Amino acid sequence: MDAAGTSTVTNEVTDGKLRKKTRTKKQKSAFSLAGITGMVQDFLAWILSSRKRTKKSLTGGVVLLSLYLVFGYGAQLICNCIGFIYPAYCSIKALESPRKEDDTKWLTYWVVFALFSVCEFFSDLLLSWFPFYWLAKCMFLVWCFLPMSWNGSDVIYNRIIRPAFIKHQKEIDTVMGKVADKVNELADTATKVAADAVKSD
Repeated sequence: MDAAGTSTVTNEVTDGKLRKKTRTKKQKSAFSLAGITGMVQDFLAWILSSRKRTKKSLTGGVVLLSLYLVFGYGAQLICNCIGFIYPAYCSIKALESPRKEDDTKWLTYWVVFALFSVCEFFSDLLLSWFPFYWLAKCMFLVWCFLPMSWNGSDVIYNRIIRPAFIKHQKEIDTVMGKVADKVNELADTATKVAADAVKSD
């Protein structure tokens, strides 16, 4: 460790010889971030290159995942990760790109995902008892983010959400304005109460 305490010493075996390797905290954080980013990119490249793989291995993987989502432990976590990790990664990439089309695509997905999550909250106690629920939910989420023109998020948004929003937009804006006013009033009241309490002390 150096005088500032910012470096660490690790042992590394190269060609049968033990060598010491020193890394600063900055290098370690950059290494870990680059490592995680590289792992995500490698995993996504592996998924996208599955077309080049044999149909047997792809079919086998889908069958195993499907069986696990029906009978396995932690199916809810796996299903939610499938519906979150890849779309979140693509959303971050879309935010960093100058094109607007990909931003719209992933915003549409997240609107549908949010609506589905709210609906699922009320029906989860009933539907989660069905053995194929997590498999069906996983298939639905994958359909919602598939890169094609008729994916689920576009269909649901354009046929259900958008018409309902346009029809009720004025009422929604009125309610949201009233809620914002009430929140501002509560914040002002809380600030005054806190200021009076500080002065009295």
